[in-house]
Amino acid sequence: MPDAAARHDSVSPDGAFADAAAAEEASLFAHPPVEPDATAAYGDHPDQVIDFYAPRQGEEAGGPAPLVVVLHGGAWRAPYDRRHISPFADFLARRGFAVANVEYRRGGPAESEGPGTPPVAGRWPETFDDVAAAFDALPDLVGAALPQADARRTVITGHSAGGHLALWAAARHVLPPDAPWRTDRPAPLRGVVALAPIADFRRAEELGVCGGAAGQLLGGQASFAQRQPYADPALLLPTGIATTLVQGRTDSVVPQAVAESYADAAAQAGEVVGLTLLEDVGHFPLIDPAADACAVVAEEIAQLAW
Repeated sequence: MPDAAARHDSVSPDGAFADAAAAEEASLFAHPPVEPDATAAYGDHPDQVIDFYAPRQGEEAGGPAPLVVVLHGGAWRAPYDRRHISPFADFLARRGFAVANVEYRRGGPAESEGPGTPPVAGRWPETFDDVAAAFDALPDLVGAALPQADARRTVITGHSAGGHLALWAAARHVLPPDAPWRTDRPAPLRGVVALAPIADFRRAEELGVCGGAAGQLLGGQASFAQRQPYADPALLLPTGIATTLVQGRTDSVVPQAVAESYADAAAQAGEVVGLTLLEDVGHFPLIDPAADACAVVAEEIAQLAW
């Protein structure tokens, strides 16, 4: 993992607020990665893999466990892989869930840029190709790797950029008709719990979220408007799938305004989206097993899954 100072370009807080945000980030990244119980490939690229965590004994023993599909964040940039969210995946497994932690291709170094330039956010169309392929392959892979999982009770969750991908994966049936990732029916999901998601690209770009990562994901200003209808969750509504956003009020990486903008867009489309706002919580506690906010997230998932 890169050092904490290099991890995120974000809205810069000041003073004690900045110290608290740094402490939250340090707490999350202090957890060592947790090795999965199994790993399976959904394609030929090294990043086209899913890690599986079996539900731990003593939680919901005696019956099949709901499946939680986890999508990590990191602004769709290559240095941030699924390992940093593996303690969260393990935390969910210890709460009785079967967990699938999905990896996907992300953006690499910017071309013709000097040292210290942040990696480009995402790869078009590969990032979306991978998430779609992973979900298409998931039923067969889960059946082999996690026989304890009850795929009929599947909830998708994702953090930050992974929250965007979670919302997008649940909205494939409302993609434009010419989208290669479009499905002909809604995914059989119990719901989505998106954690501090980059859920509205227009608002995220206005706020400069993660150094303009949403714009980079879509290939820059020249292709932003053309690709936005295929990628922006705020334009892929209504989905008809139960959706909850969990957001820290003091999040300086993906501010509360982004989640609120998505919830407003959903309401205008005739869909009710839950928005859980946590006081004195920033960006990282939502997936930090040491933080109280992480238990709140697990409860939101449980409300949909059980």
